[in-house]
Amino acid sequence: MNQRRSFAWMDLLWLAFLAGLAALTPGLDNIHKQLILLAIGVFQIFEYRFLEWVPERGRSYSVILKILLGSLLVAHTGGIRSSYYLIYFVPVVTAAMYFDLWATLAWTALTSAAYWSFVIWELNEYELTGEDAAELALRNLFFFLAAIVVNRFVTENRQQARRYRELAETLAETNRRLEQAQEEARRSERLAALGQLTAGLAHELRNPLAVIKGSAETLTRKLASSDPITTEMAGYISSEVNRMNALVTRFLDFARPHKLEQRQEQIPPLIDRGLKAARDRWPDAKVEVERHFAADLPEVTLDSDLIERVFTNLALNAYEAMGPGGGKLRVAAVPSSDGKRGVEITFEDTGPGIPVELREQIFNPFFTTKETGVGLGLSIVSKIVDDHRGWIRVTSEPGKGACFQVFLPEGESPEAAP
Repeated sequence: MNQRRSFAWMDLLWLAFLAGLAALTPGLDNIHKQLILLAIGVFQIFEYRFLEWVPERGRSYSVILKILLGSLLVAHTGGIRSSYYLIYFVPVVTAAMYFDLWATLAWTALTSAAYWSFVIWELNEYELTGEDAAELALRNLFFFLAAIVVNRFVTENRQQARRYRELAETLAETNRRLEQAQEEARRSERLAALGQLTAGLAHELRNPLAVIKGSAETLTRKLASSDPITTEMAGYISSEVNRMNALVTRFLDFARPHKLEQRQEQIPPLIDRGLKAARDRWPDAKVEVERHFAADLPEVTLDSDLIERVFTNLALNAYEAMGPGGGKLRVAAVPSSDGKRGVEITFEDTGPGIPVELREQIFNPFFTTKETGVGLGLSIVSKIVDDHRGWIRVTSEPGKGACFQVFLPEGESPEAAP
């Protein structure tokens, strides 16, 4: 959107220049000249508004109007012998600023033709001598010289401005990627520290849990017939210990390094299996799934079981976010667009979205917004993707859903590796 242009010092210079031209030959006999100079000055000052009103052809109309006003001024100040012929430099310079070189030369030729047209009227009364013709040709050549010089300066200025703009865009993109890399590094550091803590804690918990479970089973066997209440309580202890053991197992899955069994795979079948697993978990969900898989997807070297687990988790999160009311889940897989060879996979839902303050925390272990959640799903997903030398990012607008992007590098075939 164009910013409103304020009255600038250049406008004052224009007014002073045109006032000087008007003051050189004052008097009522020159009223037409004064009005034409006034029209030129007003149009020059408010030309930017004219270009806003007529954005498509405004520049062409501007040059034509200046040629017409210049011709009127020359016509009322002596025709071909007028000292005001220099006013034709105004449309020439304007064209040089607005158009490329060839268009500038064409507009300059039109301006020159407008000036030469006054020769036709002069030939009715005077004879055009060779010296006069040389003078007119010299004046017109200077029109072309001014057009070329100004156009070259403007073109170089535009090229420089474009280079600065491209550099600024490159720096902005570099800063964005650097921020993402820093965020991923911070997340990896947190995951590593919490992984070590989790592994130690899980191992320490398993021994007492085993003792508790063994004691509960012993009580069940010894008191099965004599004390049914105690037997029932021992059963509760045993079932809760089993639940705790399952939780400890999930902690260890998060903490221990994954041993990748990599081979080259196509991504779409893994996504389809992940979506099917989510649908099996939520058979009654009113979720419409849209798939968009590019035809030229490369094969990716990966552990298919782990990556399928990633897609299953992302699909389950989308189903849970949209809830019983359902919504639309768009899943896409395209070749990477950030310069690295690989595949970008996108899971985009129409759920409530993720608040800004929570976006960096959702990949942290034990962070969850669910009442019954443990907070390890996305942490494990992030760890699996990191182990594959990829990345996972999330973008979201509250109320408009969330979009998870996963990048998996193409990698090298295990058979080809040394």
